[in-house]
Amino acid sequence: MDASRILLLIGAYFLVLIVISYLTGRNDSNTDFFRAGNKSPWFVVAFGMIGASLSGVTFISVPGWVESSQFSYMQVVFGYLVGYFVIAFVLLPIYYRLNVTSIYEYLQGRFGTVSYKVGAVSFFISRVLGASFRLFLVAIVLQQFVFDAWNIPFELTVVLSILLIWIYTFRGGIRTIVWTDTLQTLFMLLSVGLSIYFINEKLGWDFSEFLASEELKEYSTVFFTEDFNQKNHFLKSFLGGMFITICMTGLDQDMMQKNLTCKSLGDAQKNMVSFSIILIVVNLVFLLLGALLFIYADRYGVALPLMDGEPKSDLLFPEIALNSGLGSLVATTFILGLIAAAYSSADSALTSLTTSFCVDFLNIEKREAGSQKRLRKKVHVGMSLLLILVVISFKYLLDRNVIDGLLTVATYTYGPLLGLFAFGIFTKYQVFDRLVWVVAISCVLVIIGLSYLPASVLGGYQIGYELLPINGLITFIGLWLIRKRV
Repeated sequence: MDASRILLLIGAYFLVLIVISYLTGRNDSNTDFFRAGNKSPWFVVAFGMIGASLSGVTFISVPGWVESSQFSYMQVVFGYLVGYFVIAFVLLPIYYRLNVTSIYEYLQGRFGTVSYKVGAVSFFISRVLGASFRLFLVAIVLQQFVFDAWNIPFELTVVLSILLIWIYTFRGGIRTIVWTDTLQTLFMLLSVGLSIYFINEKLGWDFSEFLASEELKEYSTVFFTEDFNQKNHFLKSFLGGMFITICMTGLDQDMMQKNLTCKSLGDAQKNMVSFSIILIVVNLVFLLLGALLFIYADRYGVALPLMDGEPKSDLLFPEIALNSGLGSLVATTFILGLIAAAYSSADSALTSLTTSFCVDFLNIEKREAGSQKRLRKKVHVGMSLLLILVVISFKYLLDRNVIDGLLTVATYTYGPLLGLFAFGIFTKYQVFDRLVWVVAISCVLVIIGLSYLPASVLGGYQIGYELLPINGLITFIGLWLIRKRV
């Protein structure tokens, strides 16, 4: 599929999103931008959240990770399921009872202003980095397969990508996102399904023959329980997945903002439970696709594409979909799926960053009514520029598989949030609020130090995603030490 056809497809796709934005953003009020008037149907939110949770990272990076990690990612996914139930029945009731716009308002009522700001800053850093990881992955794919053909620099690719997101979110905000996420999820799942079908057809298999094949068995080991020292041991992956979900969804303004647009707590809980079960199946399908890609590449001699002279497993899916003779239907749906996967998370990230900055840092609801909308739009532009700068920097700094990088960063930045919310929910103590920032920074520095310890120092033990609950536990202990005596 040549670059000009891909560009036309991208243009048509964004035209549809802009039409949706026009229809959903005609009110253009801050209430609709931040909370969609609390009128979103729960099943629409649930379906759209599948795409937002998967994002371009799952769409590209999970299949590319199969060769090195097999199906061990499912251990993390099973942990996700438990985490979603904690969110549905522990966190959502708190948010709905307090009727918050930003979930970090809970911390202000529980501990004080400094704790509130620490929580908001933790989210802000986490979401900027997380959204940038996702956008970076899609930008390098578009660069490799579209814009390099026209000698357009990577930096301009990033600017154009974020400009398009800004265009269709600047009016409707979360009301627009709820509906565009639904369309994007549909395209993403359709792309994966068609890719699996046509690759199997090219290999001379039907789906059941693929599942029974000896080639699949070489990639499909799910559980790793032999050596607890290994990073991918089941218990470490499961607990890491559970806490990653609690933090990256339940303590994340981006994901919770969608849930808070539902009409009631019951609807939000139905959304969360149904979405979590479907997500297990969808992640398994992505891993099956990854195995199929490597089987296909081995049989037909497809080499891993190079990026800056180095093989990049994240680029195998686009290489096979676009350049391996599978037909225009696979190429077309892949591009639609890729764009959908990228922007279903990036657009909501931009909206949630705008919401958090306006509510948590600028106290927009306390400002003069006539200036609130102008301020929100200025912040929206500022968040777009920030994402551009961070995504471009990743090209020169990132040296690992993107999903591994995303989950690793989460262990650093979400730890203070986990500790703060856990201490607030499970104890009745107050703390010396002015010292909370000292605890948060100290704990992050300790965790960064732990992550760089060589396995030899720890008796061969390799630290994995369990760093996140460890980070939360250390923060909890730090808050215990600065508690007020009652």
